[in-house]
Amino acid sequence: MEDERTTNPNKTVVTVISHPSKKAGGSREACLVIIYGEDLGRRVPLGEEPCVIGRSSKCDVQVDQESVSRNHARISRLGDGYTIRDLGSTNGTYVNDELVDEIVLRDGDQLKIGRTIFKFIVGGNMEAQYHEEIYRLMTVDGLTELHNKRFFTESLEKEISRAKRYERSFSLVLFDIDHFKKINDTYGHLAGDAVLRQLGAPVRGRVRRDDVPARTGGEEFAVILPEVGKDGAALLADKLRRAVQDSTFRFEGTIIPVTISLGVAEWTEGVVDPAELVKEADEKLYEAKRGGRNRVCS
Repeated sequence: MEDERTTNPNKTVVTVISHPSKKAGGSREACLVIIYGEDLGRRVPLGEEPCVIGRSSKCDVQVDQESVSRNHARISRLGDGYTIRDLGSTNGTYVNDELVDEIVLRDGDQLKIGRTIFKFIVGGNMEAQYHEEIYRLMTVDGLTELHNKRFFTESLEKEISRAKRYERSFSLVLFDIDHFKKINDTYGHLAGDAVLRQLGAPVRGRVRRDDVPARTGGEEFAVILPEVGKDGAALLADKLRRAVQDSTFRFEGTIIPVTISLGVAEWTEGVVDPAELVKEADEKLYEAKRGGRNRVCS
């Protein structure tokens, strides 16, 4: 298969100019799974007939959001594979964060239409792959690819129990994006989603394997640091702060400046309720905000 790709400051257009080979398309059986947005976990089977996604109730898959056009995108069977084509939508169709016109889909591709993210699955045991994705959604936030609040809450309770049993300390870092409402108001909610999505990479790149980074709210995040004291946690928090500050966040060719404020708390023997530790870290977070933002308080 050959693709012709043209780039301008606002759009990357991918034009399919030949049929995908059997190897590229894989099995005939394919589906979409909603991994972020309303109807989380919904499966959309794909067959021989085209599947139109849009805001209209007449679409095969209705996504009722202002940022979605009435007829937004169409997925079609082509040979042994599938393609997605943007139907002249206002806000564009994204595949793996690239704005596209038409492209051949591959197993695992993530499609963003409006504020909804679909995962394209194609292959042998479709049922097993679907259930594996649903299991992953129980622990992972589909937008940032960090752990979700449910997993964070369970992990924090386990870490307190482990710390008490083995008399080992640990720390908690809470952080959120500075002036996130202003980002949404200035650039729009789609841009805000793009910032959140891109934030996941620098966070994942700075934590250890045993740490638990999670998205706990809209623009709110946490990291559990097993067997790390307050000083070590403050150092890690500052690495996160610098990593975000030095990262480039883009949406449709526009660079959006992003910083975070962080609060650090260390577990002590008298703390039994996880909410107490969260409250302590949260107080330090707000101290960082009052101090001018883009800083760490511990």
